[in-house]
Amino acid sequence: MMATADLRCMKVERALATGAPEPSCVRITLGGSKGNILSRAAMHELRSVLETIKADKSVKAVILMGEGKHFSFGASVEEHKREHAAGMIHDFHELILDVANLSIPVIAVVSGYCLGGAMELVLAANLIFADETAVFGQPEINLGVFPPPASILLPLKLGYARAEECLMTGENILAAHAYEMGLVNKLYPTPDALREAADSWIQTHLLPKSASSLRLAVSAERSVFSETLRTHLPRLERLYVDELMSTHDANEGIAAFLEKRKPVWMSVRSS
Repeated sequence: MMATADLRCMKVERALATGAPEPSCVRITLGGSKGNILSRAAMHELRSVLETIKADKSVKAVILMGEGKHFSFGASVEEHKREHAAGMIHDFHELILDVANLSIPVIAVVSGYCLGGAMELVLAANLIFADETAVFGQPEINLGVFPPPASILLPLKLGYARAEECLMTGENILAAHAYEMGLVNKLYPTPDALREAADSWIQTHLLPKSASSLRLAVSAERSVFSETLRTHLPRLERLYVDELMSTHDANEGIAAFLEKRKPVWMSVRSS
């Protein structure tokens, strides 16, 4: 049985486990725009959905996926402009903390592009399942900025050697390489196979378990992960808003992307 609620920026479906009296798995599908962009409106909507899910003690698993061919192209570049940056970054960091501290297993199911803020969102999830069309990347450095959550989460997930290369180069990571390096937990050949396998995995491995025990177990195994994120993310937020966004290059990189031209770097503070 599946109950569906269509919101402005996403779709939420609640599935019943076999024999369960209450919904025990929630599927959240990002949408509402080309490339499933994570606008501030989408962030607020997703945070509201997560708050409702966390309060429902019957939920044992959350699936996070994108509508259509892609997971998400990431956060809105327009909202990265200096006049919007402080509010957008703060809202996004609150969303990342909500996902990281949900205490309910979150499985990110990734097809197509998963870039920038979208990759940070799936890094905050517990598990990442992908198919061979998936492409991951933190391209922020190419725009003259950096990704605060990924600067913490990638080293935690992959170790510093792999994480630093990803963050410094901004290069895309194809699905097979993402699986090889340990970023992706499960890899499947096609989007249809991925979605079927993700549903089956959750049905087999999570739904038979006690909801309360599962939440406590997830909270326990995430204790260091969550504490590290809570401790360091505010400092990186200040670094981004107060220092990075005062430079010419950060503002130039964002403007160049929006204007579809090559940036001209100066590496000096703007007035």
